Amino acid sequence: MRIGDAAAAVGLTPRALRYYEERGLFTARRSRVGHREYGLEDLDRLRAVRELLDAGLTIRDVESLIPVLDGRPPEVGAVIGDDGAGGCPVENVTLRRLDGLDQAIERLTALRGRLAHALDHRFGDGLRTAVARQPRETPVDRAT
Repeated sequence: MRIGDAAAAVGLTPRALRYYEERGLFTARRSRVGHREYGLEDLDRLRAVRELLDAGLTIRDVESLIPVLDGRPPEVGAVIGDDGAGGCPVENVTLRRLDGLDQAIERLTALRGRLAHALDHRFGDGLRTAVARQPRETPVDRAT
C-alpha cells in the first residue's frame, strides 16, 4: 500500500507518516523505485502511535516506548526522569504525563475559581444565579 492509502487508513496525513518515519517511530519498506510501501503491521504501528499521541504523549515519549511497541521488554533505565532516576520507560512516561495533567487540572480549577469570584464580585446576584444553573460536569463526566 502506498503512503496516501496508508495515511487515510489510519487517519493521518502523508506528511505525518514521513515525520514519524524521520523520528524513528517506524520504518517503511521501499519499492525498487524508492516509493514507501506499507503493510498491515505498519498500519498497526501507526495506529498505536496515533493513539498514544492522542492520549497526550509527546513524540519524545513515544520514541522512548519503541521497544514496547516492538514487543520487546522495556529497557530499564532507558528513560531518565527529571530527578535523574532510571526505570521502566512505560512507568516513567505514564507517571510524568499523569503528574503534568494533575498540575494542569489544579491550575485550571484555581483559574475557574478566580474567574467565578471576580465575576460574582463584579456582577453579583445575576451572575450567581446563572452560574448556579450551569451543571458542574467535568469533561470526564461528559465522556462517560
